[in-house]
Amino acid sequence: MESPGVALMLWALACLSGPSTGFPNGKVTEHFPKHTVEVNVTEFKPGDRVKVSLSGPVFEGFFLQARNAENLEGPAIGSFALADRKRSQVLTCGRVKNSAVSHTSKSKKSHLDAYWIAPRDAPKRIQFLVTVVEKFRVFWVKIPGPTISQPNIPTLATPVVTEVTVGTSLPVSHLTQPFSASDCGSNKFCVRNPSDCDPGARDCFFLSFKRDHVDLIVVEMSGPSDGYIAFALSHDQWMGGGDDAYLCISDSHHVDIKTASLTGRAYPEFDSEPALDEMSWRLADGLIQCSFRRRIHFPALQGRFNLDANYYIFMADGEVSEGGMIHKHYRQPLITDGKFNVTGPAKDIGGSRSPLLIKIHGALMFVAWMTTVSIGVIVARFFKPVWPNSLLFGEEIWFQVHRALMVMTVLLTGASFILPFLYRGGWSDQAGFHPYLGCTVMALAIFQPIMAGFRPPPQAPRREIFNWLHWSTGTTARILAVVVIFLGMDLPALNLPDPWDTYTMMGFVAWHVGTDVLLEIHGYCLIHKGTVTNLYFSLH
Repeated sequence: MESPGVALMLWALACLSGPSTGFPNGKVTEHFPKHTVEVNVTEFKPGDRVKVSLSGPVFEGFFLQARNAENLEGPAIGSFALADRKRSQVLTCGRVKNSAVSHTSKSKKSHLDAYWIAPRDAPKRIQFLVTVVEKFRVFWVKIPGPTISQPNIPTLATPVVTEVTVGTSLPVSHLTQPFSASDCGSNKFCVRNPSDCDPGARDCFFLSFKRDHVDLIVVEMSGPSDGYIAFALSHDQWMGGGDDAYLCISDSHHVDIKTASLTGRAYPEFDSEPALDEMSWRLADGLIQCSFRRRIHFPALQGRFNLDANYYIFMADGEVSEGGMIHKHYRQPLITDGKFNVTGPAKDIGGSRSPLLIKIHGALMFVAWMTTVSIGVIVARFFKPVWPNSLLFGEEIWFQVHRALMVMTVLLTGASFILPFLYRGGWSDQAGFHPYLGCTVMALAIFQPIMAGFRPPPQAPRREIFNWLHWSTGTTARILAVVVIFLGMDLPALNLPDPWDTYTMMGFVAWHVGTDVLLEIHGYCLIHKGTVTNLYFSLH
């Protein structure tokens, strides 16, 4: 379905407003609409069905209605019947049912038909008006269409309209060269990722603050992106608690510099007028660069943070759809390791896109399920004959090694399992199936040693049942653990190098499977060789 904002705008402009073709806060350019409305007749009588066709360059939305040609500010006249129910719908304009036709979605379209039904009390002349949205920022309001009349009534001339584009009232200039990091740590407070990178490099995210006056600060931001780059000031390491955000949004070879408040995981609440001065930008070499000045102190009503306090600093980037709508950042934002006062002593710092607790979580899970558990299984499966009569603390060596490795696996898994909850402060709904399968692996890991505690003696009738349950539970846990690790590697919080992380994990899995297969073949060969040897001696 279409955006509610676009639908409301069309309805308000086309259904409620008068015949004006402008937009209150818009910037008018001297371009005429290329979309046309055509009808199949020039005269009509009450009850007639008139075919109305809208065509032109590709557009997203439209709003079509008929008005009294001699009173365009009056109510809509007549009703419409649809020719294409998938792409169009009838609406009620004023109190007249089915008196307008509009789109059902933002899908691209270049032609649509509808049928206007003349009412019994139709005026002498009817004119069709259409509002067309080419894209979010370019639309035409009430394009005058053809005028048709009842028999023996002359038609009226059709006026012209102008294109309306929404612009900003704030002056924006162009930067002439990349930013410099030479003053970072001496006269500028800088955040760079990677550390010590050059702001002109294609892989460098750069943010700097420089005091320009007693109550003014100059902000420079750049980064490699085809969409937007942004930074935010936050009281904690969680974005969305009413944080103070600044965005540079690239759209149609232009950069919009905006301020916003971030609440929860909702779309940013953009300010109608960013309280910034001397804004400038540059698009070159795959980089977005923008700078502006802002006051250090703002009244609380303006929603901006005072800069002479300590904050965590976030940096993010993402995609922008047509019309300037931003999408969620596709990787974990860069977050500084602590709170900083950007108006204080100059510093040159970095940050991390992967929280330390999440890194430890991933490392412990990898060690547990790719090393200790695998070695423990191999020892139990293939090394029993190696120490047939050797004991360690009263038990066979293979069993003691196996048990120690499995206990270590459970402990590592348990410690790792707690860390994401400590980091998130609870359950995460943003990690897909990873946490659900992870909980399953944790449950199976705990169930294994509990089941082993009730292991029957070797000669007991139930020992075979235990062996199958023990093997199937352990195998299921290992398979699920590998799946969980693969899913976890793609989560933004780990920020692993894709696709090499997947290739590396595939290599580990292949190595373990290959080792098991080779040891199985080796064991089979030993058994087969022993059988042949015994048969030879029995015959001689």
